[in-house]
Amino acid sequence: MRRGLSIYLGGGIIAVLLIATLAAPLLSPQNPYEMELAQGLAAPEAAHPFGRDKLGRDILSRVLHGGRTSLTVGFAAVSVSVLLGVIIGGIAGYLGGVWDEAIMRVTDVFLAFPGILLAIALMSVLAPSLWNIVISLSVFGWVGYARLTRAQVLALREREFVIAAHAAGATPGRILTRHLFTNVISPVIVEASIGMAGAILAESGLSFLGLGIQPPEPSWGAMLAEGRDFLLVAPHLTIYPGIAIALTVMGLNILGDGLRDLLDPTQKR
Repeated sequence: MRRGLSIYLGGGIIAVLLIATLAAPLLSPQNPYEMELAQGLAAPEAAHPFGRDKLGRDILSRVLHGGRTSLTVGFAAVSVSVLLGVIIGGIAGYLGGVWDEAIMRVTDVFLAFPGILLAIALMSVLAPSLWNIVISLSVFGWVGYARLTRAQVLALREREFVIAAHAAGATPGRILTRHLFTNVISPVIVEASIGMAGAILAESGLSFLGLGIQPPEPSWGAMLAEGRDFLLVAPHLTIYPGIAIALTVMGLNILGDGLRDLLDPTQKR
């Protein structure tokens, strides 16, 4: 019951956020780029429930459109990281020996550095853009998936169905794709749901530091950065994008916990 509740609650939160961001053009009170300088820092009202920013732009509109940016970065960065990590970890676990040792030492090098610092360093070199953020987050994001996949493959490669595939003359590529990867996908999905929350936080942090999405494009992190100078006089500038980030991360973590409990074979049904 608790497992089902976590999945429904986390999935429900993410579903609502996805629908709201996808329907942003329909739900937004006005164009997120439209400025009315005379209404700068205006408090929330019926026509503008989240208020306006310093340039008089509608905050609700920018939160909805900013969600598209943050969720796109999170999904794309996790997708690239999963693809790289599963392939690299699967090869390391299947081949073993020198290849396994070499690949794992490379992952250890990446793990020796905080991922967000590597992302900041890369973004200071690359031009700030959505896809450069995805690249910077993927450069270190694959490591966890590679180690997880390697551990699963090491545990599976001596199982009877893999030995039978060898005896039947299956190629290493077929064994990896048809027999091993299909059996490691469950823990990878759980890790990816939680990893997406981390990617969204990282994107928000980069945008907050001015290394991510650049104005006038809306982004939750950039909106927090724009509102920090007005915390005392107009706290709504930071409250609403902060709530959006918190809800997204909370929903993904709850969903990940529910999936982990559901897909863990050691848990009692």
